[in-house]
Amino acid sequence: MDVMQQAARNIRLFRNEAGLSQEALAHHCGVHRTYISMVERCQRNFSVKTLGKIAKALDVPAWKLLHDDPRALK
Repeated sequence: MDVMQQAARNIRLFRNEAGLSQEALAHHCGVHRTYISMVERCQRNFSVKTLGKIAKALDVPAWKLLHDDPRALK
């Protein structure tokens, strides 16, 4: 799994755990809902700055969105 696929999987995982819709996450990040949808489906590249915004909105460290097993490390 490449880094984009890993990030997409983890964004979806943490978004669902937080009980947020794609629309709600997008609102917190200041992006459009379709942008979050495309990120989660690996159809859109995103910047490190955007990764930081998503991590902040999900209340997780940005590195957890890139880790292959974000639950393994605390």
